[in-house]
Amino acid sequence: MKIAIYPGSFDPITNGHLDILERSLKVFDKVIILLAHNPNKKGRFSVEERLEMIKESVQKYPNVEVAWTDGLSVDYAKSVGATHLIRGLRAVSDFEYEFQLNSANRFANSDIDMVFFMASGKNSFITSSTIVELFDGGVDVSSLVPHCVIEKLKKDSR
Repeated sequence: MKIAIYPGSFDPITNGHLDILERSLKVFDKVIILLAHNPNKKGRFSVEERLEMIKESVQKYPNVEVAWTDGLSVDYAKSVGATHLIRGLRAVSDFEYEFQLNSANRFANSDIDMVFFMASGKNSFITSSTIVELFDGGVDVSSLVPHCVIEKLKKDSR
């Protein structure tokens, strides 16, 4: 069984994330969405809120699990027998960061490879922080995120 980890902060999860997930499921038997929590970063939503939104967003996929870690994604991958990390690329500007991340991950564990999926054109501008900024600015972002995210944003409206 080919297992892959799809790590990220998912603050919040977007339709761009789900697009990458759906395409990765054509390559891997099982994908674990890994909420990689960095305690040094202040997110919009708590770990629990993000996990809730992710789980609700992926419940229709039987071969997807959701987990979280505050450690290294490659360490988590090794602990569950995964061989790949999934990453999305939106633009050339993402490449440099992802290239460095790939190099660091290969240094930490050379048995774990990274697989990159290009964002679909309609999702190429979507980032979690852009979603939050647009929403806070009064823009309707309902076509860019799962319904549960809109509900959570409305409850959390600042």
